[in-house]
Amino acid sequence: MKHAAGVSVGVKELKDRLTHYLAIAAQGGRVVVTERGKPVALMCPLTQTRGAAPLAERMARLARAGVITLPATKAGFARIRKVKIRGKPLSQTVLEDRR
Repeated sequence: MKHAAGVSVGVKELKDRLTHYLAIAAQGGRVVVTERGKPVALMCPLTQTRGAAPLAERMARLARAGVITLPATKAGFARIRKVKIRGKPLSQTVLEDRR
C-alpha cells in the first residue's frame, strides 16, 4: 500500500516479507509500519538519520520526558541487600510436591 511517506505495510506482512521491505529502505525508500491500520514505526535508511542527536542523548531526553525507563546500572543494584534463604532449594520442594 502506498503512503504519503513511501510504502505502508502491516506488521504481519512485514514479518512475512521483511527482506523485501528492508531492501526498499536500503535503497532510500521509507516504509511506514502499521498495526491495525495505525502507523506505529518508520523504517528508513540510516543515512537519513545523520545529524540526529547521539543515541545516549536521545534516550536521556526520552527518560526525562517519562517515555522510557533507562536500565539500572550496576551501581543501582548495590543498594539491594541479598537475601539468604535457609532450608532446601525450592526446586527440590517442587519435585517432592509433584510425586
